[in-house]
Amino acid sequence: MALLLVVLFVVAPLVELAVIVQVSGALGVLNTLGLLIAVSILGAWLAKREGLSVLRRIQSALDQGRLPSREVVDGGLILLAGSLMIAPGFISDCLALLLLIPPTRALARGPLLRFVTRRGRVAMASWGGPGTRGAGVWDVESWEDPPPSSTRGELGGRT
Repeated sequence: MALLLVVLFVVAPLVELAVIVQVSGALGVLNTLGLLIAVSILGAWLAKREGLSVLRRIQSALDQGRLPSREVVDGGLILLAGSLMIAPGFISDCLALLLLIPPTRALARGPLLRFVTRRGRVAMASWGGPGTRGAGVWDVESWEDPPPSSTRGELGGRT
């Protein structure tokens, strides 16, 4: 774990800086800054568009009564792409743009879903009668009793 943190916080910024220096040597400083700004603007627009699309797909899946696992993973990958766009650099921006494009995001989603399902320990169950659209979610690993029926208000009092 320590090696991963060293790579993430020491090696990656040094590599990004080396790439920026190489590009600025070839294109010039102002062109390099302009390119970094243009890629950031494109990435922010794409992240917003794809994020809103995933939110709509999550809502649609919930309306259909199914668990939006693919959509949640897509949302996480878009969030990761957005955080990569914050760091200045061409390598992180290219990785972020790849995660923001749906076909390449689908390539990353498959292995990530397999990894999560192999290592996942939390099971979820919904309860409630027909038409309640799932009264809630219960973390089975915590071994706590599920919340009382939906006759309680937000603060736990009777309504």
